[in-house]
Amino acid sequence: MEFLIPLAITFFGLLIGIPILIGLAKFGLWFTTVDECRCKVFVLFGKVIGTISEPGWHFLPAKFGPKVGLVRFFGKVYTLDMRLDQRYLRSRPVNSEEGTPVGIGVWYEMRVSDPVAYLFENTDPEGSLRANVTNTTVRCLSNMPLDEMMQDRHKMSREVRSEVSPKSEEWGYTLGSVYIRKVHFRDDDMIRQIEQKVVNRLRQVTSLIRQAGDNQVDIIKSKAEREAAIEFAKAHAIRPRLVGNALGEIGKDPDVVNTLFEVLETQEILSGNGEIVLLPDGPGGDLLKALAAHETEEDNRPQAPPLRRS
Repeated sequence: MEFLIPLAITFFGLLIGIPILIGLAKFGLWFTTVDECRCKVFVLFGKVIGTISEPGWHFLPAKFGPKVGLVRFFGKVYTLDMRLDQRYLRSRPVNSEEGTPVGIGVWYEMRVSDPVAYLFENTDPEGSLRANVTNTTVRCLSNMPLDEMMQDRHKMSREVRSEVSPKSEEWGYTLGSVYIRKVHFRDDDMIRQIEQKVVNRLRQVTSLIRQAGDNQVDIIKSKAEREAAIEFAKAHAIRPRLVGNALGEIGKDPDVVNTLFEVLETQEILSGNGEIVLLPDGPGGDLLKALAAHETEEDNRPQAPPLRRS
């Protein structure tokens, strides 16, 4: 039991004392830890005594000497984010060579390359970089032909990047990719006019296509009618010969010819509007014939004109 008491005291002493010692050492800047894509800048009496950008655990007195212990009281430790960052500037106003008001959207990447220059060369390096990109975009892309603005965006992106990169490096920034993502018209009236022109052009093209189709149909129709007329003319020319040959074959037999003409005569009589009077044979037949002849003469006799009063 006697050895348990010192063991417990040692255990609780280490359990409480080690975190305290670690906290005091960290507060006195005897060591520090740096995360991935982070950088720490140590400043003492307004001067930079060193930077650490390698991730891991670092024993500071071995790097900067015993004076690092005074940084906590007479200096400052800056922690910077070294990761790649992205920004997008919407609708930067630019005028084309023709005077058309155009809005340009610029997307660019950036990262801190020089921590000391980033901290002390410019009070607002991110805002300065944004203003520099905007001014460069307006200056380099103004007075360009509208067709090039709408089509050749890679050339505009390279031109903006070549202008911005030297100045951004002075402020501790490394400019990554620069890309012109969007080019649009800023004038609503102009947008409506362009839309109306596009609609009119589509209507014109549609009308031309319809007219070409109608012309093609008319050509095909006229060609078909001409061929049909030729075939009908050939048929009309052949018909008399065919009928004559058929009648010639029929005329070889008198009975057939007589029967044919009787049928044709009967057919014509039936298709007409005349009245047929059938008179029976016998004793009263002559009297009926005389009455029918008398009625016919009465119908054919001209009537006297009506009398007029004077």
